[in-house]
Amino acid sequence: MSKLYKKLGESAWTKVDKINSEIFTLTYGEVVNSLIQDYETSEEVNAQLDEMGYSIGIRMIDEFLAISEVEQCKSFRDTGEILAKVACKMYLGVDAVCKYWTEDDSAFTLELKTNPFVDFVELPQKYKDLWYCNIICGIIRGSLDTLQISVDVKYQKCVLRGHNTNEIRVTLKSSNKENSSKKN
Repeated sequence: MSKLYKKLGESAWTKVDKINSEIFTLTYGEVVNSLIQDYETSEEVNAQLDEMGYSIGIRMIDEFLAISEVEQCKSFRDTGEILAKVACKMYLGVDAVCKYWTEDDSAFTLELKTNPFVDFVELPQKYKDLWYCNIICGIIRGSLDTLQISVDVKYQKCVLRGHNTNEIRVTLKSSNKENSSKKN
């Protein structure tokens, strides 16, 4: 399945409009800078980035489903693989992997090999609690919530914080499949 998802990701990448990565990075940086000026703490900025991402995610999912041509996921593991191999490639142009699955397949870590959001960025020490790319967590949460898959999404590692990789933990809270099977 993973090879199929990788192929779908490559195909979707060729179908979407693209912008210059430097313009994207600088524009996003200005959004974060504005939030830093408007809110007192990094925690408040993190929450705002997550909410912005959530709003984007609930609008993005329709485009994703139309362009990517993925079929309905049969499991949360499929959802994770599609997120990593198709969505990350389609929207960020990056390769990602799912790892550290729990035994019951209810949580995984999404590792982004590279992250275009952080190009040209350095975080001053006073923003050590800022998850600069927290908008991605909101996008994932909003997209999956629209599909009636409730998840908790949190950054675990970020290269801007001195880690050697970018990792996001995605934990299933509930899904429409669980709810529909309880009704039967």
